[in-house]
Amino acid sequence: MHTRDVTRGLAEAGRWIWRLPRLLLVALVRFYQLGISPWFPPSCRYTPTCSQYAILSLRKYGALRGSILAGWRILRCNPWGGHGHDPPRWFGEPHEEETPEAEPREATA
Repeated sequence: MHTRDVTRGLAEAGRWIWRLPRLLLVALVRFYQLGISPWFPPSCRYTPTCSQYAILSLRKYGALRGSILAGWRILRCNPWGGHGHDPPRWFGEPHEEETPEAEPREATA
């Protein structure tokens, strides 16, 4: 076995170890979506739903930041909270609609 192969194998193992918390949390949310959520009527005030938001946050920001965002979203999902379209974004990041790429272009004649 060459040193390069060993190094490559260790790097791959390191990536899996780094991804493991995120994968476990996504699996936990999927279990909720498939096993628990169908027993209750839909009640989320936002799109994407809170569980979809959690998965998107975990995939985009990782286990720690994604969990923080998902927890904050669950706290906001109540009768006195907001509603409507609310994509995952880290605190202080602009909404998708606020980014320069999303601004409508003026029509040219």
